[in-house]
Amino acid sequence: MSSKASFKLVSVEEVSRLIQSCMCRVGTDPGHSKILADVLVAADTRGHFSHGLNRLAMYVHDVQEGTTSSIGHPVIEKETVSTALIDAKNILGPVSSTFCMDLAIKKAKETGVGWLTCHNANHFGIAGYYSMKAAQHGLIGMAMTNTSPFMVPTRAKVKTLGTNPLSVAAAGKCEGSKNEKDMFVLDMATTSAALGKVEMAHRKHEKIPDGWAVDSEGNQTNDAAKALNGGLSPLGGSEVNSGYKGYGLCFMVELFCGILSGGAFGPHIRRWGQNDVPANLGQCFVAVDPNKFAPGFEERLSSLMNDCRSLEPVDKELEVMVAGDPERKHISKVEKNGGIHYHVNLLSSLDSLADELQVQRMHQMEV
Repeated sequence: MSSKASFKLVSVEEVSRLIQSCMCRVGTDPGHSKILADVLVAADTRGHFSHGLNRLAMYVHDVQEGTTSSIGHPVIEKETVSTALIDAKNILGPVSSTFCMDLAIKKAKETGVGWLTCHNANHFGIAGYYSMKAAQHGLIGMAMTNTSPFMVPTRAKVKTLGTNPLSVAAAGKCEGSKNEKDMFVLDMATTSAALGKVEMAHRKHEKIPDGWAVDSEGNQTNDAAKALNGGLSPLGGSEVNSGYKGYGLCFMVELFCGILSGGAFGPHIRRWGQNDVPANLGQCFVAVDPNKFAPGFEERLSSLMNDCRSLEPVDKELEVMVAGDPERKHISKVEKNGGIHYHVNLLSSLDSLADELQVQRMHQMEV
């Protein structure tokens, strides 16, 4: 268990400022920098630290190296009333992804369904950011992306598919004094863990749990360094624990992303850390209007979520939750604390990045 001294508190405003300052310093369009900041802040506010500030240096360096375009706009290559194929034009992933989901939402409101695929794209942060955009409009949202190969398929030794995350979000009824809608938000990698979680364990010199990863020989490992040299296990872990189902889900995401969009796919995507060629990721964004189906969707969704939450837990200290509940609790914690707690090792690396780019460091408060 890490001590309080290992963490410092940073306001949400300071986090956003640093991200925008760093990206603008390397020539990124200010509007693009703001969208990136919104996505990374959302990740950390929701407790997904692997995809927040932990990823800032990657975005900076990709723009510096020219493998991600600092300016530009996505282009619609092919379109029907409910579908579209988008060329992201190699701009920041959160910018092209926001464009895609906004278009999917527009189509869903007009026709009931909006289904888009995108190629020539880059890392887009947490998938849940985009599915929640649709849910906030009363729609069912889905977002998924392929990634650099890091997952070792069941029975194999070689990294062939990505962590290939997917997200589904939908809003139920309004609840509480704030009149905010209850929301189901599934946001998951199709590997046992996201790569960023292994990186964070390595940064903190911590072991990783059983089933997360394998070494270079395909054997299970708890050593984060060996995992980074080996690969991630499919969701479920080993074959005996149904890891082949995670492998299948991972392949499904690849089908909807790289293969359907015409982008790079599987082992043909650039390797993680490679920065001499564009990523050309494939992504998929879906919005569905539940009102085009049976009435009472929101009520039934809230009913099911509350049925699960009201179940008697095995451990009285650990309540039964549904997807999205842990993140909502973390958001409340951030609001109560007046900022986000970051590990000092990450903050130290960000101080170095700020110094390198000659931008103001973040103001940090003692916990």
